[in-house]
Amino acid sequence: MSEQVSNDARVIPPRPAPRRPEGIPLRPVPHRPEGTPLRPVPQCPDGRAEDREPLWRDLVGEVLRRERRTQRRTIKDVADAARISLPYLSEIERGRKEASSEVLAAAAQALGLGLGDLLSRAHGELTGRTAGHRRPAAAPRRPQAGLCLAA
Repeated sequence: MSEQVSNDARVIPPRPAPRRPEGIPLRPVPHRPEGTPLRPVPQCPDGRAEDREPLWRDLVGEVLRRERRTQRRTIKDVADAARISLPYLSEIERGRKEASSEVLAAAAQALGLGLGDLLSRAHGELTGRTAGHRRPAAAPRRPQAGLCLAA
């Protein structure tokens, strides 16, 4: 006959916390003053904020969030209408996820927009932000003296 096993759960003791060698202090948790951005702004070596173009996913997320808030709708309402999970839509709005065109089309449709409308608004944001930050064009290349062989 087989042995009867108890239905009681086996408790596995937790691992002991690793010990910190003496003389190494704990790092303090940085305090974030009210109004400072969550993501650090990239800095140039001279301390100025780096001029970088915004990411497309950030722009699309901002447009989605702005439109949703303009319509006074909750993220849950839009996620349900678009058949997207609420956490995923939240990450799209925050610019953390690069959504597929199908997902963006569903979110746009749930807000009463077409995919073209959403992308057009994101494009408008991009051109508005980068219009004053155009980098100077690179110097034209001088033709190189050489021989070019074609096969």
